Amino acid sequence: MTVIDDRYLKDILQRLLETPSPTGYTDEIVRLCCKELADLGVEYELTRRGAIRARIPGEEQMPARAVIAHVDTLGAQVKALKENGRLEVVPIGHWSARFAEGARCTVFSIDHGAFRGTILPLKASGHTFNEEIDTQPVAWTNLEVRPDVVAESKADLEALGFHIGDFVAIDPQPEMLDNGFVVSRHLDDKGGVAAMFAALKALVEGDGKVPVDTYFLLTISEEIGHGASGILTKDITAMVTIDNGTQAPGQNSREFGATIAMADQTGPFDYHLTQKLLRLCEDENIDHQRDIFRYYRSDSASAIESGEDVRTALLTFGIDASHGYERIHMHALHSVARLIHAYAHSDVEIPRDKEELSSISGFTDQPMEPAEETSWDGRDEPPEPPQAE
Repeated sequence: MTVIDDRYLKDILQRLLETPSPTGYTDEIVRLCCKELADLGVEYELTRRGAIRARIPGEEQMPARAVIAHVDTLGAQVKALKENGRLEVVPIGHWSARFAEGARCTVFSIDHGAFRGTILPLKASGHTFNEEIDTQPVAWTNLEVRPDVVAESKADLEALGFHIGDFVAIDPQPEMLDNGFVVSRHLDDKGGVAAMFAALKALVEGDGKVPVDTYFLLTISEEIGHGASGILTKDITAMVTIDNGTQAPGQNSREFGATIAMADQTGPFDYHLTQKLLRLCEDENIDHQRDIFRYYRSDSASAIESGEDVRTALLTFGIDASHGYERIHMHALHSVARLIHAYAHSDVEIPRDKEELSSISGFTDQPMEPAEETSWDGRDEPPEPPQAE
């Protein structure tokens, strides 16, 4: 069985969470990840904007495979400096103003460094507004940042160095409980990044051998929809995205084991790559379940939409209250790390994929035969259909 260092997994998750990284303000977390890769002895390179492409050399170069996760998180940006000495904000990424109310945050000023503050509804005091604090609509236009500075006017804010466009990072407020639960903002997708690093550590501390070049990719703009564009190489023919799986009524995801997504709002994931992950779970005795997500997209979608001819699958860790105050369990991250490790070591099943274009020879099959338990040989009368009550 794969040995995943759970202490390391927990430690790297803590460090990732403590490093602010709203989309557009990701340089420092990129530096953290690059240092971690260097410490592990894994070669890497950066795109111009800071997406990371790390590589474990394989016995063969092609058909290369990839595992991908994103380091950027939800956040906000200053829309206007207000005459009352506060800041109007707009969201970075898609998240509800309901979860922004009351959040502690850091405003990064281009000129004067970081300022602390709190996101509050416009009507925040029951002693002043009485029941209106409960009846005002949930909307970003009904929120403002109260910076912890002496500022009573727009001019005061300007003098302090605040600007339209300043980035706002939301405090994660992580709690790691003894029973394995982790409660924090931004577990999407820092939980996935932590699982990836834990799998990488197990790979390099093992024999380090993989059958084909295996890339570990970290993107910086998934929360705004185009994370994986521009990061893949032409050698990469299959890509497993690591992200959160939403545990909620009507969903089959759990906070335990690995959850394999069969489809999301962009459509089904690659049949053969998804089935491979499911087989690896069975072979490695990894707890798992399947799910489909209605209102969800990931780095897989941005890769396909940017024109990449790559097989994609989605491997998730169950998360409660996604894009809010999230909760996961370490069991899920451990399971995902084991599956990443198993995938990196697995044999190539579709050698034809190394060619961008080729003949039908070696092309894949999908089962079409009737299932044995439902077949009828015609010698007896077919069973009666069930009667309506």
